Amino acid sequence: MEVIDILVVDDEPGIRSGVTRILRNFTVSYPFLEDDIGFNVIEASTGEEAIEIISKSTPAIALLDNKLPGIQGVEVLQFINSNHPEILVMMITSYASLDLAVKATNIGAYDFVPKPFTPQELKSSIENITKHYFLRRMTRKLHREGKQVRFQFLTVLSHELKAPLNAIEGYLRMMQEKQAGESIDSYMEFIDRSLSRIQSMRTLIMDLLDLTHIESGKRQRTLREIDLTLVARSAIETMTPLAIQRDISLTLDGTESVVMLADSDDMEILFNNLISNAVKYNRQGGWVKCSISKTTDSVEVRVSDSGIGIESNDIPKLFQEFSRIKNPLCKNVTGSGLGLSIVKRIADMYSATIKVDSQAGVGSTFTVKFPTINSASLNDGI
Repeated sequence: MEVIDILVVDDEPGIRSGVTRILRNFTVSYPFLEDDIGFNVIEASTGEEAIEIISKSTPAIALLDNKLPGIQGVEVLQFINSNHPEILVMMITSYASLDLAVKATNIGAYDFVPKPFTPQELKSSIENITKHYFLRRMTRKLHREGKQVRFQFLTVLSHELKAPLNAIEGYLRMMQEKQAGESIDSYMEFIDRSLSRIQSMRTLIMDLLDLTHIESGKRQRTLREIDLTLVARSAIETMTPLAIQRDISLTLDGTESVVMLADSDDMEILFNNLISNAVKYNRQGGWVKCSISKTTDSVEVRVSDSGIGIESNDIPKLFQEFSRIKNPLCKNVTGSGLGLSIVKRIADMYSATIKVDSQAGVGSTFTVKFPTINSASLNDGI
């Protein structure tokens, strides 16, 4: 059994001892791991003591109280973000301080648990954050260890497909047995839910295929002069049905060809992800605009939208694997959390830069700027 360290930072001895008691014999297990996971709880009563412990031995998870004597919990969180970003932080907060806890999640905390909490509430929260910890760890190992870890990664994602498949099967059986009556109208909600889950699975599978192609290093890339305007138009046509459903205007500024030396599959993946996100995270009746321009030393792709926008503190998280920004406005939006990390990988291969300008509630603009390079240097980079 693997044991991971959890640091509990709270000035109330009862909270610390309660967490220790609840987690002492608690274990979690996942289908993608051979062994169960147990927990070693380390206690700290002040923020200063927590920083000292973290500096000597980095825990996997920190349960951090908002209100502490001396330096506050938010200051400890900022120290962790700056010096040990691999630590996952869960804030412990009173109901009276929920606004502060939400703020903490916006600046890097994974989640928060209000107190007083029941043993089951704490165990459920720990199970969720531990799963995220191992998924993130496996993603990092994927870059280093090759085929075996890739197999484990596929196992994780296949596990994530089971829940929507089970739901769809349940709805179909209810329809087969006519549990809601004889009228097809009685089953429209079941059909809508099933279609939503199918779309979620399709997105996950396609993002996995894209990521696998990019990271394998074995896919033969064909570098040639391609017209980015045609690639963008194809991506727009793909997303048009969804845009029509949500009354979103989807346009490409300009019709002139913009030619760049690149692999067509890479550019198709990049445009599909940027435009797809702009539509999915938009508002009813909104708009999405894509533009492509070229100078003597660069090619610039810009995708703007009138969507929900992104808080400035969340922008650095956008390009991390399995990262999905917590926003109540997009809780029903399906996604794998891989799309923008794939965009970043492609941009890196072409020595391109990505700039994000966004305002919450107003919209976002993603700008990818490719340097003009010759085929020899591009082959060296890839």
